[in-house]
Order: sequence, then C-alpha cells, then structure tokens
Amino acid sequence: MTLVRRSAALATAGALLAGCAGGPGGGGGKISDGKVVLAVLTDESGVYADLSGKNAVEAVKMAVADYKAKYGGKAVAKKIEVVDADHQNKPDVANSKAQELYDRQKADLIVDVPTSSAALAVATVAKNKKKLFIDVGAASTELEGKQCNKYTFHYGYNSYMLAHGTGSEVTKDGSKNWYIVYPDYAFGQDMQKTFSAAVKETGGTVVKSDPTPFPNDNFSTFLLKAPGLNPKPQVLGAMQAGGDLVNLVKQYNEYKLRDKGVGLATGLMFLTDIHSLGPDALAGTRFTDFWYWNANQGNRAWADKFQAKTGKRPTAVHAADYSAALQYLEAVQRGGTDKSGDVVKQLEGHQVNDVFTATGTIRPQDHLLVHDAYIAQVKPGSEVKEPWDYEKILKTIPAAQAFQQPDPACKL
Repeated sequence: MTLVRRSAALATAGALLAGCAGGPGGGGGKISDGKVVLAVLTDESGVYADLSGKNAVEAVKMAVADYKAKYGGKAVAKKIEVVDADHQNKPDVANSKAQELYDRQKADLIVDVPTSSAALAVATVAKNKKKLFIDVGAASTELEGKQCNKYTFHYGYNSYMLAHGTGSEVTKDGSKNWYIVYPDYAFGQDMQKTFSAAVKETGGTVVKSDPTPFPNDNFSTFLLKAPGLNPKPQVLGAMQAGGDLVNLVKQYNEYKLRDKGVGLATGLMFLTDIHSLGPDALAGTRFTDFWYWNANQGNRAWADKFQAKTGKRPTAVHAADYSAALQYLEAVQRGGTDKSGDVVKQLEGHQVNDVFTATGTIRPQDHLLVHDAYIAQVKPGSEVKEPWDYEKILKTIPAAQAFQQPDPACKL
C-alpha cells in the first residue's frame, strides 16, 4: 500500500469511528439497532385508562415531534419509534409485557405504567435487563425506596407528596378525625401508610382504615358505616383513583354523607375524574395536584396542541409522560448514545425545565424527580368558564417540602 493510499484509509477509518460516537458528548456508544424505541406500558382498558391510557401514547409522540423539530439533522436519535401495550393493571401481565417490549420490540425505554404493583414488577424487569424505565403513573415510594435500582426513575408524584399535601392541609384546617378507605394493593397500602402518618403528624386521628377490593364498583359497605363510627369521622379519606374514585364519589353523594357531617378528601384525583363526575359533584374538594393545564400560558399552549390531537385536555400524568420521554431523548442527545448506562448518567442530577416543571431535579441518590406540587380545589359549576377548567390552585408546595428525603434503603 502506498503512503497516500494508507493515509486515506486511515482517515476513512477515523471518520467511521467518529461517526460511531453517535453525536455530541460522545458517550462511547451509538444508537442500538439504528433506532430509539419508546414503549408506553399503560392501562388501555381499565380504571386508569382515562387519566393515562391511549392519550399517554399521544403525549409521548408529541415529545418525539418536539425533539425532532428542535434538533433536525443534528438529532442523535434520527429514527424513533413509539410502541404501546396494555398491562391491564395486573403485575403478572406487566411483567410479561415489559419483557416482550424490551426483548422482542427492542424498547430502549418503558414509560408511564400506572398501578404500583405493576410498576414494581416492571422495575424488576428493567433492573434485570439493564434497560431504562421511567414510571409516571404509580405512587408507591418503594420505587425510590428499598426497591429502587439503577435503571428505574420515578417521575411526577408519589404517595408522600399526596399525603403531605392533602392529608396535612385538611387536618390543619380542622378535620381532625379521619376514616380512610384504600384499594387493597401496593398503591393503596402505601397511601394508607403515608396518609395516616401525615394526619397524625399534624394533630389528627385515623379513627379507622379499611381496605377495599380493587377494582371495585360498590363501596356501600364502607360508606354506610362511616357516620356510625366512634368517634365520628369528620372526613372520609378516599385513596382510590380513576374509575374507582368516580364510583366511590357517586355513592358518597348518593348516601348524602356530607349532609351527615362526613366531608370528603381524595388522596389522588385527576382532571378526567372531575370531568366524568361533573364539577358540582366534587365542588370544594381539596386535593394535591402536580400539574394543571390552565395554570399558565405555557401549560395552556401545550394543552391546546394535546387537545387538537385527542379531543381532551391533558391530565398531569399526560404532561409528565411528555416530559419523561422528552428528557430521555435529551439525555440521549447529550450523551450521543442510547446505551442505558450512559443515559442514566445523563439523567442523574439533571435540572428539568420544560412544560411539566420549571423546578425539577432528578435526584441522583434515588432517581426521584423532585419538583413543586400544588394544593388545588374543585370549582363549583357556576365558576367554570370553559370546558375542563375545573381547578383552582390554592397553594404551591415547594419542591423541598413536597417530597421525602432520600431513603437510606435505596442502594443504586
């Protein structure tokens, strides 16, 4: 080989190696399989389908579109696919679907996953497969506690945030005696534990707490006993969510418990729940929210795009799904690769500033996204000026107060 030909060959080899670095930041990797696959594992047919479901898929697609529009030809992830699956709120189904998404569909990220028992199952799969999982829809603090792992991130909210918002605020305002009803699975058990602690910390008493079947469409046994408990509870703390919460509130109103002196506090409530019931069914009810579509002009502009695609206004989960997918893609961009270990490093400690939160930090100790939360109140129908505008934000809970300190049990 002549010196000229040898130099040209070396230059070509060098260019190829540089191309394999994948983009800005290097990262020592490239895009696996020539594409990035984002998988939305969600409830597409059950009690959480409205607050998450198929519209969570649309939110992730919006993140992909915005990433491509931002970087154009400079995008590290040039080919991006979005796939989805229904876990049916069952941990065994979630386990098998997660394995199928990672192995057969080559998912680089699984996102969403409402239902804590399902989320904990997916976290185990992510750990074993060494693949990224960003949970948005589950509330269990176990995800950043003793069941945390290097490849799992918790995004949006958790039971501590909900309890130390609603539970503390309602108790401080004079509703000292609580009767708590909670769905009998990981989410509800965690909610019962954190709400009871928050009520007691602020001088209240949990008169009684009862587990209820999940899913459930008949809460009469529990609701009818509430006024007869001794001491009589001033508030019914309903830890249900989605379709279960809708059923419970309908029956709460049917039995006229408010007229009997038993108020209502919800552990977790979404815009779609209020829409299903109508605002007057929940008027005055306070709850903890972690994003609201009409809180400011930026949120509203994004919500307008979402509504154009889905015909509905987004829940906080939809906004968090968008943010989680976008921040994953931004991490791929910074690292120049979709290699899981490199993406984890890019996410840890990252400051999140997008339509979901301007105050977010992904805590490196436990992979929990810490951000501001809000105490909201449901407007009466007379104050609703346009469809879906059902909430009044009463108070901002700063990020440092909204979430718990890192759990020493978390060993990443």
